[in-house]
Amino acid sequence: MYFLWKNFPVAGNDLCRRQVLEWFASAISASLANVVPSILWRLSLVASALALAQTSSAAETEVARTKGGQFVGVAGCKSSSCHGGAGEKRSQCLTWLQKDFHARSYAILTNARSARIAETLGLPVAQESNRCTVCHSPFQPVAATRLEPRAHPDEGVSCESCHGAAESWLRGHTRKDWNYAMRVTAGMRDLKSFYVRANTCVACHQNLDSDIVKAGHPELTFELDGQSVAEPKHWRDDDPSSGLRAWLVGQAVALREISWALSKNEAPDAEATAKWKGLAWLLAKATAQQTDLPRIDQPTGATSPAVFSSAQEQADLLARRAAESRLSNDFAQQLLRELAATDSEFVVSNEISQDLLFRRAQRLVLALDRLSNAVSSEPPGTAKNPALTQLFDDVRSRADFQAPRFVEHVRNFRAAIKPSVQ
Repeated sequence: MYFLWKNFPVAGNDLCRRQVLEWFASAISASLANVVPSILWRLSLVASALALAQTSSAAETEVARTKGGQFVGVAGCKSSSCHGGAGEKRSQCLTWLQKDFHARSYAILTNARSARIAETLGLPVAQESNRCTVCHSPFQPVAATRLEPRAHPDEGVSCESCHGAAESWLRGHTRKDWNYAMRVTAGMRDLKSFYVRANTCVACHQNLDSDIVKAGHPELTFELDGQSVAEPKHWRDDDPSSGLRAWLVGQAVALREISWALSKNEAPDAEATAKWKGLAWLLAKATAQQTDLPRIDQPTGATSPAVFSSAQEQADLLARRAAESRLSNDFAQQLLRELAATDSEFVVSNEISQDLLFRRAQRLVLALDRLSNAVSSEPPGTAKNPALTQLFDDVRSRADFQAPRFVEHVRNFRAAIKPSVQ
C-alpha cells in the first residue's frame, strides 16, 4: 500500500487526495476483508482521470470531479433506449444477462458446491460470508449509503463492477458535448487503459487463500487477453497490438498481485511460491532481451518478503510501461520464437521440482496461445494449431503432468510455427 501511495501522482491536486481518502473511509466502514487488492484499480481510476482531464480542450463543457458517487444498479443501464435494446451500442445489458457468466456470480454462491465449500471452511452460508461475496456479490460489502434502492447484491458482477459507480456520470455520459476524458473525470473507470482494466479484474481472478482452494474452489489464473477474448464482448479494441499488450500487462499485474500476497507472509506455502516462480520465470524470459521494457529478475535461490516486494515493484513498473507502449508484430514474433525454445528448461533437478515445472508450463502455454494469436493472419474462429491443443492438454491436470511429454510437445509446436514468424 505504501508503494502505491508513494508512486501515486497527486502533486498539486488536493481533491484527488480527498477522493482516495473518502474511498478508504467507505471501504473501511463496509468492513471489507480483502480491500487492499481493490485499492489498485481505484488509485488507477483517479490517476487516469487526472491525466485524461489535462488533454481536454478548455472550450469544452466543464465536468466537476466526483467524490465517489452511488451505485445505481443494472436497472439504471438496461432500458431499451440505453444498453438494454438492440444494436451494437444498445445490447450490452442483454449480452451480459444472457451470455456472461459474471451475471451468475451471485447465483453460484447458492449452489451445492458453494455450500460444501462454506461448510468446510466453517462459514455461514456462502452468500452471507464476505470471503465469498467480496468477488461474487460486489455490492454486498459496499456501504448502504452508496447504494441506491434499485441496486441489489444478487446482480452479481454487473455494469458498475467494471465501469464504476454510475450516479455521477449516468446522465452525462451519452451527451454529445462530453468526450471520453470528461466521462472519466466524472467517475467512469478508464477501461481503455489496459493497466486500469487489468487492475479492475485481477483482485478477483488471481489470488485465492489456500484454504479456500483446499475446500474445493477452483484455482485462479489471471490472463487478461485470453479471458477477455472468452468474454462476450460489448466493446472494441481498435489497436492491432491490443491483444499483445493486454497479455503482457495482465501477466505483469498478476505477478504483482502474487508478489504482494507472498510478501505479507513470513512463511508462504510451497504451492503459492511455485506459482510465483512459474510466472516470474515467464516474465523474466519475456523481458530479458527487451531494451524498451523494464526487466523482471529471474527467480533464483531462496525467497523472502524482500524478494517478493522487489518483484512487486518490478512487475507494477512493467505493467505501467507495457500499457503505454506500442508493441509491434516483430516483438510478438520474436517473443513467440524465444518462448517456444525454452524446452530445455523443463527438466526435473535438485533445484527444480515437478510442481515448479508444471507452474512454468501453465504460464508458458497461455503465453504461446496469445502470442500465436497476435501474429496470426488467420480469421477469428480458426481452429487452434494441433500442437498447441496438445500443450493445453498437458497442463490440464497437475497430477497427470509429465515434463518429458511436455518437452516433446513444445518441440512439435516450435516446428509448426509458420515461416512468417521464424
